[in-house]
Amino acid sequence: MPNLEKPIVSVAQALASHKELSRLAPNILEHVSTKGGVDAVKQCGPNVRGTITAHHLWGTIEDAERDVFNFCKPIMKTSDDRIALIRAAVDGSSKFFFGSDSAPHPIQSKTEKGRAAAGCFTQPWCTSLVIGAFERAMSLGWIRKDVPREAIEGFLSRYGRIFYKIAQPDQEPTSKRSIRLERKGERIPKSINSSDGTVEVVPFRRDEEVMTLTWLN
Repeated sequence: MPNLEKPIVSVAQALASHKELSRLAPNILEHVSTKGGVDAVKQCGPNVRGTITAHHLWGTIEDAERDVFNFCKPIMKTSDDRIALIRAAVDGSSKFFFGSDSAPHPIQSKTEKGRAAAGCFTQPWCTSLVIGAFERAMSLGWIRKDVPREAIEGFLSRYGRIFYKIAQPDQEPTSKRSIRLERKGERIPKSINSSDGTVEVVPFRRDEEVMTLTWLN
């Protein structure tokens, strides 16, 4: 297991030195992982946005210490940081949008003693994981239960397009498809193997139940 006791640099402090630059050109703080990072993005003005991953909406540093397949960079932080990320993701401000940072490292690179590769494999289930994290937060009282659909859609699929000046799905005839999430008893597999059997990858939240995603239209 990697050493998680090294000092964690304050994202807010790091961003403070770039505020002048942010007034001149768009900037992205990728994979925000702290409340300080959330606050810094909010304070930096309209040219700065932050991305948030599915795994940072679920985990804390204790999870990373307990399971090497939860180890990522930036490292998951405290419960208070996680709550701040979830609240930022659903605030509807467009300052934050989803970024998967999914990393399908082979099992050997994740389990090498003292040199575990940093990253969580989430891509096939990332939308379901994000919605699951929101539902859990609602049940725990971290966020309100009537989060607007527009805020969730914005976080997952619209705010990033706006920032990068990419046409919205409803402006592209080939991108008007929608999705349905249903509870059908699907579980994230314990591992996935390549077609030739030479590579094995262990997903984030393996063997946990997850909503099934279906593409419509």
